[in-house]
Amino acid sequence: MFRRTFWFTAGAAAGVWATTKVNRKLKQLTPESLAAQAANKAIDAGHRLKDFALDVRDGMVQREAELDEVLGLNAPVDHELPGPRRQAAIENRNNPKYVERSTYSYNRNEDH
Repeated sequence: MFRRTFWFTAGAAAGVWATTKVNRKLKQLTPESLAAQAANKAIDAGHRLKDFALDVRDGMVQREAELDEVLGLNAPVDHELPGPRRQAAIENRNNPKYVERSTYSYNRNEDH
């Protein structure tokens, strides 16, 4: 008698467990649940992409600083022309002199 009761109880428990498991899986496969899961994954992917872009930007800034240091681009910039060139530019401001028969072409669309 106890054997039958034991197996009956074990079967009922297995049936309840299996039913619960199947119902949970069915709820996960509803369109609303699938849409929510897809939205969450898209948001996570967006966050990972943003983190990647920020890492790339930090790397670019670091590399630019290294290149600026190596190339000496951090030196102060003097925005004025050197003395003789500046004086010549001021003197010829109203009457510029162009060299005739120059090899320089003023046609910017020229390919040759």
